[in-house]
Amino acid sequence: MSDFVSLDLVPILAGLLAALSCGLLGNFLVLRRLSLMGDAISHSVLPGIVVAFLLTSSRAPIPVFIGALIAGLITVLLVELIRRAGRVESGAAMGVAFSIMFAVGILLMHQVAADRIDLDADCVLHGQLQSLNWASTMSWSDLLDPGVVWLLPRQVHVLAVTLAVVVSFVFVMYKELRIAAFDPQLASAQGISPGIMHVLLMLLVAATTVAAFEAVGSILVIAMLIGPAATARLLTERLAPQIAVSALIAVLASLGGYTTAVFVPIALGAPVDLNASGMMTTMLGVLLVLAIVFSPSRGLIARALNTRRLASRVRRDDLLAFLYREHESGQRTSSLAVAAERWRYNSDHLESLLVELERSGLIVKMSSGIALTEAGLREGASIVRKHRLWEAYLVDRAGLRPDHVHDVAEKLEHIPLDESALPLMPSLLDPHGKPIPEPRA
Repeated sequence: MSDFVSLDLVPILAGLLAALSCGLLGNFLVLRRLSLMGDAISHSVLPGIVVAFLLTSSRAPIPVFIGALIAGLITVLLVELIRRAGRVESGAAMGVAFSIMFAVGILLMHQVAADRIDLDADCVLHGQLQSLNWASTMSWSDLLDPGVVWLLPRQVHVLAVTLAVVVSFVFVMYKELRIAAFDPQLASAQGISPGIMHVLLMLLVAATTVAAFEAVGSILVIAMLIGPAATARLLTERLAPQIAVSALIAVLASLGGYTTAVFVPIALGAPVDLNASGMMTTMLGVLLVLAIVFSPSRGLIARALNTRRLASRVRRDDLLAFLYREHESGQRTSSLAVAAERWRYNSDHLESLLVELERSGLIVKMSSGIALTEAGLREGASIVRKHRLWEAYLVDRAGLRPDHVHDVAEKLEHIPLDESALPLMPSLLDPHGKPIPEPRA
């Protein structure tokens, strides 16, 4: 247990703090379609780090942090300049900006500072989570000593302050952030400046990215700015629950990733553990895939079930409309051979459809064929009415030819129709001279 407190507790705390900070801000980046801003900033801090080394000849944390922060802010301003001056979308502007900044950093590092800076690319990409330790404590009881807690690694203090600032910003400015993200015009009408909110958000994203960069690396920063919010967006439609779910996902990815990276290899007898930041990112990817598959509203399974239900309802509506037209022509019972041939129903589909309609009280089976009940007549009349109203609208209002509207109306008849939204039709007949059924009580 003492080894866990001194060796594992600090990396877990650092990963949690970084994930929560990035995950909370990521919700508003995803809503604004600026998800790659974290990627741009994380690539762009390199010239700031190199320049800080050149000016101070030191790897002291404060000059490095200030240099990286300035580089991040320059990236934000450069993105805005390219977007407005070049009239391009934000994604293209971010791609240009971080490519320029990263190239400048690489050039400085190799051409000017190669002999003076010890910069490990692995640390830049993956951070140094597992190198963080807390040698000043040996047991859980030491956590109650403020003096010992103060000796936590600097990265944890920086990330804790960053998280506190992020939570305070989101809590205080939630209304303004929400309105500016969803409807900038409405925000302006209410006296909220979308431009100021955008600048404040970008400044905080830059500061958070830089604060987390040293401890967890650019890969985890980018993943946590996008992954939790994107995953939560698949699970809920409302912003407040989305923020809460994204925080939960960030926590699960951090704890699950660190456990898998450090403890699972030990349990399996592996000689070395895995990179914690990389495994946290992998765990976040696993959660995203699970959300894509199992999301109740947007998941692949839910969409497949909805598509299947929709196809079943379309077949049901088509059959009821067919039976109503047969009834309308004077046939009280109908043979289904024509319907089966027209819509290519196989015997299994047709039989299951008839069972469903009979169970719903819409049809009755008779020796001479199939007949609609009173409830079935109401349903069939409603479908045919929508079909013929759409035909009349497409001819009278949209100017289509009568022989071009049937197939279109056959698709539109399955969509719920608010007849009050349609203009009054000048005739009670459709373009083919057939009467438009009156609504049945």
